[in-house]
This record gives sequence, C-alpha cells and structure tokens, in this order.
Amino acid sequence: MRKTLLLTGVAAVAALALAGCSPAASSPSATGTASWPDSITISLVPSVEGEDLAEALDPLTSYLSENLGIEVNGVVATDYAATVEALGSDQAQVIITDAGSLYNATERYDANLVLRDVRFGATSYASVAYTNNPDKYCAEAPVMVTYAASDTPLSYCNGIEPGADAATGAGPAALKALDKISKGTKVALQAATSPAGYQYPVVAMRDAGIDTDADITQVPVEGNNNAVLSVYNGDAEVSFGYWDARTTVLKEAPDVADKVVAFAYTEMIPNGGVAVSKSLPADLTKQLTTLMAGYADSSDAAKKVMFDLVGLSGWTDKTAPDEITRYGEILDQFSN
Repeated sequence: MRKTLLLTGVAAVAALALAGCSPAASSPSATGTASWPDSITISLVPSVEGEDLAEALDPLTSYLSENLGIEVNGVVATDYAATVEALGSDQAQVIITDAGSLYNATERYDANLVLRDVRFGATSYASVAYTNNPDKYCAEAPVMVTYAASDTPLSYCNGIEPGADAATGAGPAALKALDKISKGTKVALQAATSPAGYQYPVVAMRDAGIDTDADITQVPVEGNNNAVLSVYNGDAEVSFGYWDARTTVLKEAPDVADKVVAFAYTEMIPNGGVAVSKSLPADLTKQLTTLMAGYADSSDAAKKVMFDLVGLSGWTDKTAPDEITRYGEILDQFSN
C-alpha cells in the first residue's frame, strides 16, 4: 500500500491556522472507561469563504462541545492535503475531507474512517460519458428519464437507466460502449486531478484498450459544465463529467437533454467523509460519530449549516471502505 501523500504536506501544515488544538488527556469520559482530552480539533475545507468561516463553523462545534462535554474547536485548512497533515501531526484529531485524503489518512496515519458524506441521498457517484453522436455510441434510441435532484428529464441510452421513473446514476454500466471511441476521436477531458472529469474516465478507456495519449485527440476543458458544453457545441464528440453535470448548463443550453446523451457510467467515485485519529479513546470516537451522523437531522438550522458549510445533506456511518481503497488505487495511477 502507498504510504506517501499525494501532495506535499509540510507546507500544508504551515498553512493551517490552527488554534486551541491541545489534546492533553485529563477529562474522564462519560462512561468512566477512558480518559478523554480536554479539547479536540476538527480540520476541514469549508464551502464558504472569507469572514463567514468562524460563524459557519461555530454551530457545529458548539453542538459537539455541548453534547460531548469537552471543548471542540474548528479550524480551516487551506486544502484537503492539509487536513491529513494536521491529523498526522496531532494538530487536529478529526478531519472532514475528500475521498483521496481519507485514503491517505487511513494509509499513512492509521486513522479511523467513521463517516461518509451524503449528497442527495448518495455516498458515491459515477462519471458519465456524454456524446452528441448517439448513432455511434448508443445501441438503441436514447430514452428520457428524470434526474430527481433537479426534477429534469435527461437523455440516456444503452440501458444505463433501466427504470422509467427516476435516474439512479449507478455505475459501472455500458462501459463496452467506450470501445466505439475510434482513433482520432475528440474527447474532452478535465484537469488530471479531477476524478470524474479525468481519472476514472481515463482508467475506463485504458481498460477498453484505448491509448489515451495516442488514440484520441484530447480536448482540455475546465469544469464539468464546460465538459458538457464541449459536446453540446461540437468541440468534442465525447466528454466526461459527474452525474449529472448537464443540469449545470440548463440556463444557457435548455435543449442539452436532446443534444447531449449519456451513454455509459464508470465505476462509482466515493464522496469524502470524516476520519478520526487513532489516538482518541474508542468511546469518544463512538459518541462523536453518533453525534455527527445525527447533526443534520438535529434541527432545520443544522441542516442548513451542513449544506452551507460543506455542501452536504448529511453523514452516514455506512462507510464502504472498499470504495475508498479503490479510489486510492486509481489515484496511485496518477501520482507521478
């Protein structure tokens, strides 16, 4: 297993503005079975910016402090790699981070993966192969199925959405259709760090026997919206983006469902989640996990904080560690 971080961590630690993170053990646990620290620190990369950070963190940390009976501090990391190094150096004992950093934290520092992010009811998502040439890539005429998150009918083919009522986005599906990507085909790909826009699609194409350096013409794009628009505008014949990125361009391309068809799904890409330092007592870890898992449902205000803070609808203790491990294996292919 890989024991090196994907990004250099020394600078990342220096970039953290950490405060109040001493974990000196002195307080008894609620059960009396182990010593708890006086305080713990959570490191995360929030969705909000600037002066709203302290205000955004306070409801979550206050909720945890009140229910655990110890001080819980929240600190902002400059990037996801910094959360891992904060945990490794014991500047933070809990991290809310992306899937790659969860993998690094568990591999490098033996952290405990305790929660996975939930977005619109899902803990993982597929990368979607899009095309403007369904005659080439679809075995049958595309069908319209509703994407429930935005209540929008979108076009799918190759049976990747077998139900008529609502799309599920469950992969892998119809990956044999990638065989139809012929030499010289223009394929829009996002930055090499993008799981849905580059990494999982490239692995899927390589598995289909496609030399992604020599057999296709790569069309670089920035962002999932531009991946969709590249196919919509005819700049590429195939592109890849998260499920379902077509909804990001509905205002500027209201007929995108007609012109951009989803024809295959990659393996599922895991959401991020929460990891906890192995140094924390087991009973503290258990109570913390239970509290965080229930936070979004504790009040309407908490639900709003969750979405505003990290763009989530909640956390689940169904961690599916095999997905995180597979993500790490795929990341290994792009680590050099």
